[in-house]
Amino acid sequence: MVENPCPCQSANSFDRCCGPLVAGECLPPTAEALMRSRYTAYVLGDIAYLKDTLWPKFQPGFDAEGTARWARENHWTGLTVVSADKGGSGDREGTVLFLARYLAGGRLHTHRELSLFRKKGGRWYYVEAIRET
Repeated sequence: MVENPCPCQSANSFDRCCGPLVAGECLPPTAEALMRSRYTAYVLGDIAYLKDTLWPKFQPGFDAEGTARWARENHWTGLTVVSADKGGSGDREGTVLFLARYLAGGRLHTHRELSLFRKKGGRWYYVEAIRET
């Protein structure tokens, strides 16, 4: 049996990586794991997961329709985690610098972002992009 690779390109199978996180079977143990699972949710078009993993203060203003359209209109081609600072199981905050590649309008684009993550009630959330380039 061949296992499907995870869209986050972690070198693990989907079932052993982001699959259980996006399905809600378990919580991401680190900020990086949450970031990888959010990328995977974009690939899968799982907009509910993106909203659920957004910092609670920002969830009421989440644009599900716009996010779904953006996720659907792009072909996601890869993810590279450049660095992660803190964001481990014993931390309350962490940052992840990543590159997300996608095809849009016949051109390859790279979204480079330094993201802030916070833990609340034992659960990691995406807070905001600190810097995009």
